[in-house]
Amino acid sequence: MCGIVGYVGRRDAAPILLDGLKRLEYRGYDSAGICTLDGSGLQLRKCVGRVDALIAAVRAQPLHGQLGISHTRWATHGLPSDANAHPHLDQSGRLVIVHNGIIENYADLRRRLVEAGHHFQSQTDTEVLAHLIGQELDRLVPRGQRPGPEQLVTAVQLATARAEGTYAIAVLHADLDHCLVGARRGSPLVLGLGRGENFLASDVSPILPHTRQVIYLHDGDIVLLFADRYQLWAGTQPVERPVETVQWSAEEAELGRFPHYMLKEIHEQPGRLADELQRALRPREGTAELESLTPHLDELARLRRIVLVACGTSWHAALAGEYLLENLAGIPTEVECASEMRYRNRPFEPDSLVIAISQSGETADTLAATRLARQQGVRTLALVNVVGSTLARESDWVLYMRAGPEIGVASTKAFTMQLLQLTLLALSLGRQRGRLSLAEGRRLVRALQTIPAKVQRILQAEPGIIRLAKKYYRFTDFLYMGRQFNYPVALEGALKLKELSYIHAEGYPSAEMKHGPIALISPEFPSVFVIPRDALYEKNLSNLEEIKARNGPILAVATAGDRQIRQKADDVIYVPPTLDCLQPLLTVIPLQLFAYHVALLRGCDVDKPRNLAKSVTVE
Repeated sequence: MCGIVGYVGRRDAAPILLDGLKRLEYRGYDSAGICTLDGSGLQLRKCVGRVDALIAAVRAQPLHGQLGISHTRWATHGLPSDANAHPHLDQSGRLVIVHNGIIENYADLRRRLVEAGHHFQSQTDTEVLAHLIGQELDRLVPRGQRPGPEQLVTAVQLATARAEGTYAIAVLHADLDHCLVGARRGSPLVLGLGRGENFLASDVSPILPHTRQVIYLHDGDIVLLFADRYQLWAGTQPVERPVETVQWSAEEAELGRFPHYMLKEIHEQPGRLADELQRALRPREGTAELESLTPHLDELARLRRIVLVACGTSWHAALAGEYLLENLAGIPTEVECASEMRYRNRPFEPDSLVIAISQSGETADTLAATRLARQQGVRTLALVNVVGSTLARESDWVLYMRAGPEIGVASTKAFTMQLLQLTLLALSLGRQRGRLSLAEGRRLVRALQTIPAKVQRILQAEPGIIRLAKKYYRFTDFLYMGRQFNYPVALEGALKLKELSYIHAEGYPSAEMKHGPIALISPEFPSVFVIPRDALYEKNLSNLEEIKARNGPILAVATAGDRQIRQKADDVIYVPPTLDCLQPLLTVIPLQLFAYHVALLRGCDVDKPRNLAKSVTVE
């Protein structure tokens, strides 16, 4: 939610900030703004709409200065508008702030500030925080004197102590032309360390064109940033944080030959899968080696229960993980929706493990649910993509999905890498616990080794999927169905269609169709059946026939060579055969492509769907 970029150095700040906002636009695109500081004071531009609108405004009225902050917004408090766009000024008009997060007690703070004579220009909680910092600074600085950098830091410390909720902020002051201040609680903020220049950003993507050396700020951290140095505090106490090297490059986050990030990321899946399988599989031993968990295998093997916690697409991966861990490792497993679990007084059994799944590692509800488990003394394992993320730092153990940068808002390759890591974990635990024999482990390893090539074969069939998208894109409702390992795939397929094309789509276990959804079936209501040849193929086929008997159009995702399904379904997308437990790695691919091409035909922005942001860092 929302993207922040800050810069202090020797170069002109505006081009760096605007380029950074383009790289962060997947975090929010309701409005955008920028403020630089030069010899004449604060230079502020902001407007409703996408970053391109801001770039045009800056081109018409150029900004100068070697210090600045910028923001791309996903609206929480206040409708998208020029007035509500960030940055926001304090009462004096000399302090400016950008903010990601929610100040939950902003109404009470605003009321008190109004009583003290403050006037507001927007509906946002962010402007309240700007005024609050300005008020604290006024109390610290004698009348007629200019504030110093340390006084600005203290004002931020005092103001954020009064604010309830979450924030990542960057703050400038017109009287301080050589530094900026950043702070975070509950929303991500990264410090980038360059040569004679330094950066602040919501994630590493705007920083990577300039440096790979970063510091991931912790909750409660405040940083004072100059061109050639920085100071860090944890609350009010000085602190040092490790400098880390980002392992992927700016080029990996570029579009290259693809028209959209989503399509690029769909086509990256075979390579990502192959790299991880090459790294992790141990064919002779019939197992997988997950390096970060190797020292803890004995403890993991003694687990009595696993609870998977996630939101959105990650929740669908967790549902598939439940089948994998129970079938391959024999560990009782359940799945919790993080936004629900965090508000329940949920008791945990002894020797339980909570696996928290989040691409960003910053998902607010997943973090809160994980903290709830840790408060009860339960071990936690983070399955994340972003190194240094809050979830990775706060969990006992971490397993990186290694999907690389995912820019498209609708997750694709992160989902398949979540599925893969859960499969590898289940394989490793199954062998460690004696649930899988050596022969069974080797059979699973051999099947896994074929998955990247099979995904590539599905991608090569994209022209046929485009033809089906042209047939179905005018429909307004879809039902997606699957069973066992493919039920989560049905949910994910429906989610992708609704996220990208704004078509109403629901996912169901196929057998549940009789318990209500069948009432919706008509010639205007297509059903997508995920129906590969598996243990429940005949039962799933029976469910499909019930739809067919009611004249519902049917698009099936089936196993190559299945002639029977061709006689039943109106259209079929074939995927190569594999073991039942590995089918989701294949069956989800055509559903990703189908959603992408339907959205294109409907004129939708596939990389930036309306009302959505990549990382949900607020409730």
